[in-house]
Formats: sequence, structure tokens, C-alpha cells
Amino acid sequence: MKTALTIAGTDPSGGAGIQADIKTMTANGVFATCAVTALVAQNTTGVRRFVECAPDFLAEEMDCVFTDIFPDAVKTGMVASVELIGVIAEKLRQYGAKNVVVDPVMVATSGDRLISETAVTALKEQLLPLATVVTPNIPEAEILSGLSIQDAAGMENAARTISERYGCAVLCKGGHQIHDADDLLWRGGGGKWFYGKRINNPNTHGTGCTLSSAIASNLAKGYDLDTAVERAKAYISGALAAQLNLGAGSGPMDHMFDLSSRFIGGEA
Repeated sequence: MKTALTIAGTDPSGGAGIQADIKTMTANGVFATCAVTALVAQNTTGVRRFVECAPDFLAEEMDCVFTDIFPDAVKTGMVASVELIGVIAEKLRQYGAKNVVVDPVMVATSGDRLISETAVTALKEQLLPLATVVTPNIPEAEILSGLSIQDAAGMENAARTISERYGCAVLCKGGHQIHDADDLLWRGGGGKWFYGKRINNPNTHGTGCTLSSAIASNLAKGYDLDTAVERAKAYISGALAAQLNLGAGSGPMDHMFDLSSRFIGGEA
């Protein structure tokens, strides 16, 4: 059985963070391991408080996983401080981690800020260069690129800028009223749009965690990046279409959407 490691904060409501990651990885057929970066008091309505893990303890958590159950893919989520980002980057390099999916969690779905300004800089400089793919939403892509995104062309410009600047693939997620169900994967100098239908489901807490964990799961199973993104998008669309609360992180894979795609220059 393939394995995946999630490095993220907790969610006692089970809708996001490590709880959602583990459920998603399990539902996608890989064995999930985890390293906790923060204890977060949150639910579907907002974040009340969080307490960061000590950097040396996070390092030991990662050592325990990599020296025993080496992950076939790694997903990072909420990492709120420079020190923790440094530990993660150091350990990923030390163990030669592969298939690294960086979900640059900066603001919760509820709007609560989850990362300091200095940590944003550290994330850019230390984690993004190690990423196989980074999965920002619109506001996060604006922060990472320094560009304003108002339309599809803006998403393409931001994704291209991030990819070229940090040497990683970028999945710029729609939503936030811009191409709501369409995501753009940019890598190798070109992009590919993954189109989907907007689904009227209010249960969106943890959708970003779920998508990035599903991508990591499929990379762990040996799928190429395009296929991993396509399967992950189908997974989350199936969960939403079934009107499941993504807090459960368990949308059945037989609820698939027929998703179309289109390449834009670069590699096909």
C-alpha cells in the first residue's frame, strides 16, 4: 500500500486540517501518516485560537515517519511560523522527500488569518522550491505572485509568475467569484485548464485541504501530475455533488463528474 504524509494543523470539527487530510488519503486508497504543526481550536464557522508545535518536536515527528514508514508523497498545510517552515524544509531535503504538495494555507475559509507576514516570506523562499506542485486559491496566488487576479488571464499570469519564480508547478484554484469551478495547472512553461461545474453546496469548509490531500494521494499511487489533479478534482466534485459535508472528507469515488480540460502552450 502506498503511503502519504500530511504536515498540518488540527481541526477538532474534523472538516479541515490533518483530520480531513487523513480521511481523504484513506478514501483515496493510501496509508496516511501525519506530523502536527499546530493545535487549532476551530470549527466550520471560524478559528478561535491556535497553539504551535515546538520546532524540535515537529522535527522528531517527521523523523519518526521518514525513518519508519517513508512516504510516497507529502502534503503540507497550515504552517504558521518561520521556525516551523525551516524545520519542514530541512527535513524534506534531509530525507529526499518526493511528490511534495504545498497547500499555502494563509487564510481559513472563514476569513481568519493563519500565518504571519514573515512566515509568508519563509514559505516562498524555503518550501516552494521543494514543491512538486503548490495549490493556492485566488487570494493566496495574489500574495505569492504579487499580482492582482480579476479574471482567467490574471490566473494565468499569476500561475506563470509563481512557477517561474520558484521552479514548481502551480495549481491555481478557481473560486472567490473567478472561474468558480475551473482550476489552472501551470508547469513547464505552459498551462492546462481543468473545467468543472459549480455545485451549490454550502459545506465548503476544508475543500482546499481535501483537494491537496487527494492530489498527494494520487501522486503517491504513481499517477502523473495532470492525472493526479484530474482525479483529485473529480473526487472533490463527487463529494460536493453528493451533498456531503467535506468535513467528513469521504466523497465516494463513484460520484464522478465529467471534467474537461484545455492546454495553453508549453508542455502538453
